Amino acid sequence: MYRLKPFGVLNGREVPVIELFSDKCAVELLPYGAAVRAIRVPDRTDKLTDICLGYDELESYRTLDACFGGTIGRCANRIGGARFTIDGRSYRVTANEGENCLHGGIEGFHKKLWEFTCEENAVTFSYTSPDGEEGFPGAVRVEVTYRLIDNQLTIAYKAAAEQSTVVNLTNHTYFNLGGHSSGTVEDHVLTLRASRYTPMDSGNIPVGTLAPVEGTPLDFRTPAAFGSRLHDKAFNGGRGYDHNYALGGGEGPVAELWCPATGIGLEMTTSMEGMQLYTAGWLTERKGKGGAVYGQAHGVCLETQHFPNAVNCPAFPSPILRKGETLQQWTAFRFFAR
Repeated sequence: MYRLKPFGVLNGREVPVIELFSDKCAVELLPYGAAVRAIRVPDRTDKLTDICLGYDELESYRTLDACFGGTIGRCANRIGGARFTIDGRSYRVTANEGENCLHGGIEGFHKKLWEFTCEENAVTFSYTSPDGEEGFPGAVRVEVTYRLIDNQLTIAYKAAAEQSTVVNLTNHTYFNLGGHSSGTVEDHVLTLRASRYTPMDSGNIPVGTLAPVEGTPLDFRTPAAFGSRLHDKAFNGGRGYDHNYALGGGEGPVAELWCPATGIGLEMTTSMEGMQLYTAGWLTERKGKGGAVYGQAHGVCLETQHFPNAVNCPAFPSPILRKGETLQQWTAFRFFAR
């Protein structure tokens, strides 16, 4: 089921909150950024708990960084040097993180007002990115469908391009399974079915190879709490995790995140080959929902996607979408408490 509630106005257009709800949980979505604003699930005592970071006003989504809950595109993550070549033609896209392009440029898909349609248990957002937007070639029609059935939220992506271009879509929800206002996620326990990751240079750009996680702080093949690694200066300069994993593939969940304080957990399955684990190491202090104060390490992003900079790394699966092809990818989150 769904219902609409007023949230804000942008350029004379009403921007509602669209709430999907079942007997077990509820999800709030925004047409601005095709974003997740809230996820309410029961903890081990059956108390409904909002487990993702967000804002109370549209203006914060429009003006602040961090991409809270947003759909990321045209190309999620980083493109080294903000340039690439397709079929012998070179393209230069917007550089918005030093010399690199991050999350589609200055105004990526998370900064766009999407059209939407609702059905009983789903919302489909649609946006057409014009040829040349942020420097990317070819117009691209994108649809993102959020579907809530019982205790599972599925995000399905669909895209078609008018000419060969780069398309890499993800969702940037910051999960905090202790409750969005509960502080750091140091106690969260992650299990991740990934034995390899993509090593990066000093600018966080993958160098085009895979390396084993064994013997490194990146190894979550057995359950482990984040703990002090989120602030340890010896690990990533004290910024915690901002690393891409090569997922194990196959059937079943590839990740489980669990909070011992509330008992709330999630299992994630996906059709994608990569996942950026980001523990909000660059999140600056700001006011969130209900007056909560968010800051560094207050959330966990599980960003399923093509590998970062894949368009410039021939050994990686290609993020190029060609005319006549249809991109179809999905990620699902099943929520539980124990």
